[in-house]
Amino acid sequence: MGQRGHGKSRGLTFFYEKGNENHLIGTGFFVHHRIVLAVKRVEFASDSVLYKVLRGRSCNIIVRNVFSTNEEESYNSKDSVYEELEQEFNLFLNTM
Repeated sequence: MGQRGHGKSRGLTFFYEKGNENHLIGTGFFVHHRIVLAVKRVEFASDSVLYKVLRGRSCNIIVRNVFSTNEEESYNSKDSVYEELEQEFNLFLNTM
């Protein structure tokens, strides 16, 4: 996995993972400063899958981000992304 971090700018916090050494793969998300304290956990499961757990009033809110291939990618590449997503989802369910 690549370099992880966060930075602040204009009332937003950006959580990111840079991915490979060429920065061709990576993912991240912005959180508004009003709710950044609600972020309990950020997990970068892989170069293309991440999730964040937000503290809610009555329950936690889980938001998943997935970077996927487009229509021009090969079927093998798409299948591997779907398999990875399914594995991560099952792992996530087993830890809850």
